[in-house]
Parts: sequence; C-alpha cells; structure tokens
Amino acid sequence: MRTTHAPASAAAIPCSHAGLPELQAAAPLLVTGVAADYPAGLEVEEHSHECCQLLYAVQGVLEVRAGSGRWVVPPTRGVWLRSGVPHGLRMRGAVQVRSLFVDAQAAADLPGTDCVIEVSPLLRELISEVARWPASAPPGRRESMVVELLLQELRQPPVVPFHLPWPQDARMAAVCHALAEGDGADGLAATAATGAATATAGDWAARLAMGEKTFHRHFLQATGMSFGRWRQRARLLSSMQALLAGRPIVQVALEAGYESHSAYSLAFRRQFGMPPSAFGARGDRP
Repeated sequence: MRTTHAPASAAAIPCSHAGLPELQAAAPLLVTGVAADYPAGLEVEEHSHECCQLLYAVQGVLEVRAGSGRWVVPPTRGVWLRSGVPHGLRMRGAVQVRSLFVDAQAAADLPGTDCVIEVSPLLRELISEVARWPASAPPGRRESMVVELLLQELRQPPVVPFHLPWPQDARMAAVCHALAEGDGADGLAATAATGAATATAGDWAARLAMGEKTFHRHFLQATGMSFGRWRQRARLLSSMQALLAGRPIVQVALEAGYESHSAYSLAFRRQFGMPPSAFGARGDRP
C-alpha cells in the first residue's frame, strides 16, 4: 500500500497518483489499491486514468467533479469512474480516501456509467484489504481470490442518488456553480439583497436577460432536472458534512434553507431513503 498525505497548506494540488501507470505495470493483479489522506478544503486538480477507478471515503465527505456532474460521497458510498474520465476532487472536511484502480479489460462487465454506489460491509473490507497490499508483492491464491470476490461485488452494486448533473451550457453551469458553492460565478452573482442561496428562478432569468419560462426550459435541457429539484438536491448534499459532524438537525436544516426540522427531514428522506438522524447515526459514520 502507498499512503500519501497531502500538504495542509495547499489550496489545490496535482493528482497524487502520478506514478500510477508504472505502479500498475509492475502490479501482478488486475486491481491496484492506493490510500491517500487529505485535509479539509483541499482540491485535487482535474486528471484522468487509463484504468477504471473506485473512490471510497473511509472518513469524511468527498466531492468528485467531472464534466457530466458532481458526486458527493459520504462513508458507505463510493464513486465509480470509467477509464479516461477527467475528474477533480474536493474535500468537505478531512477525508481519508481509498482508491481502487481496475484494469479496463477486467472492468468490461462492471458498471458502464459513472455513478455513486453503495459500499456494503463486505465491499468495504475488501477495499481496505487491497489498499493495504504492497503494490509489487507477488500474489498468492488468497490475493487472487480476494480480487475475484471484489470484482464480483462490483458487478451489480446498488446505485444511489448522490449525483448532481452538471450542464455543458456555460450560462447554466455558472448558475449551478453559484447554487452549489453559495456564491456568484462569472458575473452572475445575485444582488446583495438576494444571495445565490435564496435567488429564485426569476432572479436568475433576469440576470441572464431572458424570460423565466425560457430559463426553466434551458435549465431542464441542460441538467435533466427542474431548477427547484436541482437546487434542493444541491442543498441536501451540502448538508451531509454537518450531519456527519454531529450538528443538531434543526441547525443543519436552517443552514440548508429549510424553515423547519420537519420540512428538511421530509426532503432528506424522499431524496436518500432515510431520515437525516439515521444518516448521521448509522454506518455512514466510519
């Protein structure tokens, strides 16, 4: 296993797996594991790999950014990326990441789309086991069987809705950036009286010099979701780190733009299939 520790002072760093091609060339198995620990707020610059990758956060909340969308990954979830997909990372809190790199040929019958998957207790232990192995150690029968079981577990994983579709349209992308980051982007910041978090579709339409119906149509075409649904999912995903940190749910609800604990809990349950109290208390904690 190679464990890397990113510098706490860096705002953005290159990919820490620069030597991955050489590592995989020397690795005797079809799956290679790498461990990396990152401080809160750090970003990893956009990069890609010839192999497929599973990113799993042992601790903390990881945000994976690609051209087609953003995935928010709390513990018990992982992001599966196909080979060659450019992506960057952002740490929401201190994050311990375990990455699996799977030979593209071995991944032929694994998920065919980039997605967030449920990491079962068995898959979690398999990931941790492979990430502990020395990269060039000669494999035995046990190691080969672990890899085969791991690939089997990845063949039909439950896909979960922790994805924010990201538009290619530059104007809609600027709106989404402002909504997701809580600030303005590319000159589209809302007025001082109406911040990005509270700006309505009408406010954004006015900023873009288009009618509100036209804005709704462009947003739906660009993201596949209505403006209201996209903004709600972005708020709920952003609230996860606070839940995992043990913050009171009513405080998290208010910070996420909800007027009450009950309204937030209902929206969270509808989106993720569990109440926020269960998310913060169950296996989503490491």
